[in-house]
Amino acid sequence: MVRSVRESTRQFLDVNAATAAGYGAFLGCVSGPDHGAMGIHYVNLGLYADGEIDVSHPEALIYEPSGDRRRLVGVEYLVDAATWLAGHNNTPPVLEGQVFQFVGSPNRYNLPAFFELHVWAWRDNPAGAFVDWNNRVSCEAQ
Repeated sequence: MVRSVRESTRQFLDVNAATAAGYGAFLGCVSGPDHGAMGIHYVNLGLYADGEIDVSHPEALIYEPSGDRRRLVGVEYLVDAATWLAGHNNTPPVLEGQVFQFVGSPNRYNLPAFFELHVWAWRDNPAGAFVDWNNRVSCEAQ
């Protein structure tokens, strides 16, 4: 799966290509006190709103800040929980064998409940390619 993600997101190594394709920064750089960081999520609201999951079209691209520059480190697949569950017999999404995590509401992002799956395709994560937090990603250089 990591290889598939890399192939389909290579075009977004430059954050300007991501914004031209409809991705926009959502919130700021997300970090955790004990877990490293996630980075800055650039979300494509059209992909999020379609209620579908496709490995070649992630709903969010994750960039690590470095001053004015952004380095692509991973992606996140996202889907609204109510929309997904209504159309899929109350079962969580699965993409290439990876089960999505449920994030209830309220949450730190002030979003309705959703399912998510991180894939660290462009920055190795010692904890695993599908773990939310990556201790090799930092928000300190923004």
